[in-house]
Amino acid sequence: MYLCAIMYRYFLEVLYDGTAFYGSQLQGNLPTVQLALNQSLSTLLRRPVETYGASRTDEGVHALGNVYHFDYPEILHPQFLYNLNAILPKEIAVHAVYQNHSEEKLINARFDAIDRTYRYRIYQKKNPFYFQKALYYPFRIQQEILQETASLLMQYTSFATFSKRNTQTRTFICHLYESYWENHEDQLHYVVKANRFLRGMVRGLVGTQLLAARGKINLKEFKDIIESEDCTRADFSVAGHGLYLEKIRYPEGALLKIF
Repeated sequence: MYLCAIMYRYFLEVLYDGTAFYGSQLQGNLPTVQLALNQSLSTLLRRPVETYGASRTDEGVHALGNVYHFDYPEILHPQFLYNLNAILPKEIAVHAVYQNHSEEKLINARFDAIDRTYRYRIYQKKNPFYFQKALYYPFRIQQEILQETASLLMQYTSFATFSKRNTQTRTFICHLYESYWENHEDQLHYVVKANRFLRGMVRGLVGTQLLAARGKINLKEFKDIIESEDCTRADFSVAGHGLYLEKIRYPEGALLKIF
């Protein structure tokens, strides 16, 4: 048993290759990002450590900036970041370490996030260096339709259509702050920012928009799918390895970067 009057809360900004894991959240002894973090922190700090993630990502989904918090009764050693990265699997890296800086409360990685940004990457010309890092999609698509569908999504707040079944969420209300497509050299990216996301939501948004861009459905049918609130009408089939959790934002001044 560990007894201490003071407990510090730390936040890890984590990057990972999602193809190496069965998702980010604990699933027994299956390899997940959270399990690797818990085990590595416990080894380094020589006591049981449990992390709490900001956003759950599915199997195959990558992250450029997921966030996990944990509590520890001591000031971290200056070599903490280097030593933790030395222990972690090669598919995970901690990019930065923060400490709770809010005078009003202990910030929670999940519940106090202001918004989250996801990016879905597509390439249409075969490239072995993009394998499992973006979706190979060698079909003719109308990019102007994608811009229209992305803009149309901004008009809605209920996204039940884009939530997979067997979810424990109590509400399907999400507030989108950004939704657009952009070209990046030989890739096409969908960028979406919201206060929260539902299970499978971004992949559902991407897959259904691509149906419209290929002429499989028209814009009226796309709207009908959204308003139906029927997840069986959305297309969730796009691969997880094209999706990146890019950034999570917290209230200004709530976190202090220490490493």
